[in-house]
Amino acid sequence: MNLVSKIFTVVFIIISLFLAFQLYSSIKTSIDEEREIQFVEGKIIDQLKMIREAQGAYQAVNGSYTSDWDKLLNFVDSGSFYIIDRKETIITLDYGADSIYVELDTLGTISVMDSIFTAAKYPNFSLQSLPYVPVGQPEWDGVKFQMWADKIDKSGVMVNVMEVWNPKPFDKTRKDDDTRNSRRPLRFGSRTNVSIAGNWE
Repeated sequence: MNLVSKIFTVVFIIISLFLAFQLYSSIKTSIDEEREIQFVEGKIIDQLKMIREAQGAYQAVNGSYTSDWDKLLNFVDSGSFYIIDRKETIITLDYGADSIYVELDTLGTISVMDSIFTAAKYPNFSLQSLPYVPVGQPEWDGVKFQMWADKIDKSGVMVNVMEVWNPKPFDKTRKDDDTRNSRRPLRFGSRTNVSIAGNWE
């Protein structure tokens, strides 16, 4: 092997090692980015689930959803449910049909915080941070989930609907105009259907 061949071989080995490192680095970076997206979106989904529970409780007590964060937070902080005892009595009528007599008795109240946002169910629950997208990076500081609530006509009946969504997705590939709902920014609810399903489900 002459000197030129040796130099060529060494250069080839160095280039091969460099390219192999670049390939490894690129794959590792992609894997790390995907893991980070999954971790952060997991936190965002958990927060959306808590907001969904709060909205469901608000609707059960007030008869509609709200698009006002102050109203929702005040309700979670100081709102309460009535504890109802329901008794049904079936009475057979003279002509053989059954009639059901329902008796409701109010036993007391329980706070929303004590009934829904318990430490056992949500150990890291923070009322003050509920409206904010939990990314934990300066670019997302102060970014709030957006809420919309209204009534729509469905077959002649006015029904309550709402939608809550992340206005600034951590995953940059999520776009509002994506035809696949699952690839739009994380959200739950609908403006056109009676649904509170999340697009991650």
